[in-house]
Amino acid sequence: MSFTDWILLGVGAFAILGALGAFTIAFRRSRSDQPEPTAGTSSETLKADRSMEGVRVEPIAVAASSSSDEEVGVSDETPELDPEPEPVGAGVAVVETQRVVEVTPEESGVSRRQFFNRAITVTFGSFLALFGLNSLAFFWPKLTGGFGSDVDAGAVGDLLSQTVTAAGTTVPVFIPEARAYVVPAPQELSEQYEGRDVAAGGLMALFQRCVHLGCRVPWCGTSVGFECPCHGSKYNYVGEYFDGPAPRNLDRFVVEIRSGDRFVIRTGSIIETPRAPEPSVNYPQGPSCIG
Repeated sequence: MSFTDWILLGVGAFAILGALGAFTIAFRRSRSDQPEPTAGTSSETLKADRSMEGVRVEPIAVAASSSSDEEVGVSDETPELDPEPEPVGAGVAVVETQRVVEVTPEESGVSRRQFFNRAITVTFGSFLALFGLNSLAFFWPKLTGGFGSDVDAGAVGDLLSQTVTAAGTTVPVFIPEARAYVVPAPQELSEQYEGRDVAAGGLMALFQRCVHLGCRVPWCGTSVGFECPCHGSKYNYVGEYFDGPAPRNLDRFVVEIRSGDRFVIRTGSIIETPRAPEPSVNYPQGPSCIG
């Protein structure tokens, strides 16, 4: 796997884990029927509440009145007695005070609404990041192989023996990685190809796409040329226009010989040429495949 593929997998895994974690925390909070009474309380308030621990408060003594069951000489007049001083009970007077403590957002925690908003934002942001990386990987050119890079089609000798049979018939060699047909080059190139490096080692590379609407042009062995089944455009075996709605010749690639005998197709360099005033090879050489 390439480095870009690893990045995409990592971002996708991060997004999935983030979403699972967010919904797990939200589910646990929603299942809690009795929240913690001291949740969000500052440490100073808890310390002040513990300041009265260990203090004993004595109850205030109350004087009890008693009467004797045997009374002698009870008269209607009750003698005045000196009032006795009220006993003073020993104890600690507890004074209730209200203390207002401001709680910071960090101490109070995150509300459920804020949590869900942030979870949705993170999930959507991860999706956008993953989509952006996928788009970048799709449009990024492949410089190490494939279409758009330099493709080694094989040895020149092998290709020449494959494109021309023992009977002298021309048969193109299709290179899937380059999306190209390798065909033998004519002995004399047309003036429109001079100085454009479209032939090397007696070979040329033609783009498989029809220049009319982009259909793939198949090979017709009976007429010895390329014939598009979509709209009837026809080209000879070196890609020169012959008939149909196509506006020009088949596109071709810049080619070169490397390492002595390796035929290399530079698929990143496409050459467009107008209709040839005079065909380089004879066409058709037999019945057409599309009528």
